[in-house]
Amino acid sequence: MNIPLPNQQTDSGLIDPFGRAVTYLRVSVTDRCDFRCTYCMAENMTFLPRKELLSLEELDRICSCFVGKGVRRLRLTGGEPLVRRNIMWLIKRLSRHLDSGKLEELTLTSNGSQLEKYAKELFSCGVRRVNISLDTLDPAIFKDITRRDHFGKIMRGIDAAQEAGLLIKINMVALKNLNEHEIATMVRWCHERGMDLTLIETMPMGQVDGDRYDNYLPLSTVKEQLRENWTLTPLDYRTGGPSRYYEVEQTGGKLGFITPLSHKFCESCNRVRLTCTGILYMCLGQDDAKDLLTPLRSSGHDLALRAAIDEAISLKPEGHDFHIDRRNQKPAMTRHMSVTGG
Repeated sequence: MNIPLPNQQTDSGLIDPFGRAVTYLRVSVTDRCDFRCTYCMAENMTFLPRKELLSLEELDRICSCFVGKGVRRLRLTGGEPLVRRNIMWLIKRLSRHLDSGKLEELTLTSNGSQLEKYAKELFSCGVRRVNISLDTLDPAIFKDITRRDHFGKIMRGIDAAQEAGLLIKINMVALKNLNEHEIATMVRWCHERGMDLTLIETMPMGQVDGDRYDNYLPLSTVKEQLRENWTLTPLDYRTGGPSRYYEVEQTGGKLGFITPLSHKFCESCNRVRLTCTGILYMCLGQDDAKDLLTPLRSSGHDLALRAAIDEAISLKPEGHDFHIDRRNQKPAMTRHMSVTGG
């Protein structure tokens, strides 16, 4: 079926009220996931009815509008993006912006469960880098965290991605009493395989079954512990996200830190997030949002959609307000990460 290209008028760029250029869009293509990570989801999740999701054609149209307005990096997320039916159709469509030079990078954040199947096709579509969420190298702990017994499948997915030529960054959520003893091992393993590693503090988003405070591990503590044995040299290296990178002298690899709780990283924020239902969040840790679904469906032209995007960027806050509510054990944000786009 031949589908006409979305309108691609070029705008002057997206500048928020604090002078920051918004050049990075993260898109949750589905809230569904084949894992149930304890810090991210409850075991018995109620996912959105499929009819409430943006169609793949609508996702293409919105993303293309953002590219026309100066977005240079586009990341597909979820949930798990590769479980969305016919997702490769969307990725192939979006790859035309790589071919035109309007888009610098098209990437994914994945749990790795589908990479054995899709790695070669992703590379053929111009994807050159993927982030894989992996919190442990111990199969038993992996099962405890994800509530799924798929460790071997993830290892095969990583192998397939590297064989296809994809660069990999591993994202590891640092969890007290769960995987903190593995962090140094994970650094060595990633760097031996030529992969970067980013450590992430647990984020208080969405209601889960346990108490996040029990597992909250400040990365300032982790960094000092690593420095007892390794030399960490700050780098100017950036991938468009909030991670701050260091070179580990003893391994030669990159180690990133994302610290939404112990140290804000908002001063250079260049990101907005689109949900799979067409809601644009200007900040992961705020409730400021703009409906893009209504203007999208109001017309076959993009004038109303572009105007809505401009208005949304004018409302982008200076920073987030994440905190762990130890007394009430409530998440800072009621929506789950999978809804917003991790």
